[in-house]
Amino acid sequence: VLHIDLYISGCSDSDGLDMYGLDGEEMWYADFNKQEGVVALPPFADPFTFPGHYEGAVGNQGVCKGNLAKCIKAYKNPEEKI
Repeated sequence: VLHIDLYISGCSDSDGLDMYGLDGEEMWYADFNKQEGVVALPPFADPFTFPGHYEGAVGNQGVCKGNLAKCIKAYKNPEEKI
């Protein structure tokens, strides 16, 4: 059986995202407003934990925002063109 594992981490000046998924379903995400990780599995699923993932997500956001600031400076903050 083929499964698709997904991890997404990204940021903007004002927001961030860190999420794990499997087969198109969200399993876990970081809620940076509540400062906690949220298991998004349905109640009937086997219990699953993500120890240390929230702390890792916070670290990833720091790296992302640092890289974003460097890119904005390097590219002189170009306007979006659609």
